[in-house]
Parts: sequence; C-alpha cells; structure tokens
Amino acid sequence: MSRLDELIATFAEKFRPREDGTRLPSHHANCLGCGEDNPHGHRLEVRRAGQGVVAEHTFDHRHEGAPGIAHGGALATVVDDLYGFLQYLVGGPAVTRRLEIEYLRPVLLDVPYRLEAHLTGRKERRLEVEASITEPDGQTVLTSTAVFVLVDVGHFAAAYARTLENASTSAINESTAETGDLARLPRKPDP
Repeated sequence: MSRLDELIATFAEKFRPREDGTRLPSHHANCLGCGEDNPHGHRLEVRRAGQGVVAEHTFDHRHEGAPGIAHGGALATVVDDLYGFLQYLVGGPAVTRRLEIEYLRPVLLDVPYRLEAHLTGRKERRLEVEASITEPDGQTVLTSTAVFVLVDVGHFAAAYARTLENASTSAINESTAETGDLARLPRKPDP
C-alpha cells in the first residue's frame, strides 16, 4: 500500500469529532511537521483545545539558523503544520493558500515553547486562521495569520501522481546521463 493509499484510508477516521484535550493524529507518518517516521521532522504532538489546537515544542540543533537560534523556515514549517491540525476540527482536508508570520523575538534552541492556533473565520471553502508561539514565561515570540482552502481528497491523489511521474522522468534522465544512451530519451513527435 502506498503512502497516499494509507493517507486516504485514514482520512475518515482523522476527520471525526474529538473531545477537548485529545491528542490529534499525525497527518501521516512521514509528515515533516508531525510525522513520527521522518528523521528530519519536528514530530509535533498536537491536542485539541476548545475551538483550536495547542502543542509544546522544543527546537533542537537540526532546526538551527544563527547559532543557538531556530531558523525562521523551521518556525514557518511548525506553524504551517500546526494550522494543518485545525482541519480535523472543520471536518475535511485543507491546504495552505497564504501564510504570514511576524517574528517578534529570537526562538532559542532547547527551550520548550507553547504553540496555539485557532480558526478566526470561515466562508465556504476558505478558512482564516491565527497562531502564536510563546516562551515559558508567556512572552509571545511569533504571531501568524493564514488562509487555508478546503479541498477534496482527489487533490492529494493528483499531486501524488505528478510526484511519481516526475520521479520516473528523473530516473530516466539520470540513467541516460550515466550511460550516455540518448536513444532512451523521450522524443517529441515529428511535426
């Protein structure tokens, strides 16, 4: 079974209502934000908190930008993934349309931060969301707003098919480059 098949098979289970305080399931095992099998991931553990979600996260040396400080891209990854857990509260998969982040203070390595996100508005398929990251003393170090769009599961199936197609094309091109066998290159039809 492919990763996509596994993901689709678990969607119905993931989008069921959850009680307040319940840990929410990861998006999938290899998710960069919450996947337990991704060696480069953050492995977020997110819980439902009323009409929002919360997590505690400690950035480590894998996430370092400037010495001792978490990279802004790592922060954006975690916030974007945290938003992804709100889809479990609205009952369907969603994708990021726009993500804005305001970095207020440096986020230090090896410090446990509190992450929070909640839905601020919904119009048809459009979800408006907000998030923050705070230090243990309650000081806010990051704020964010974003727009997500609810999509059908077919959206992921189409993207996965394109990924497989690109991987296949890449493998052919690498093989051709190694062997110098130009006959293996795809040809355009003659006009």
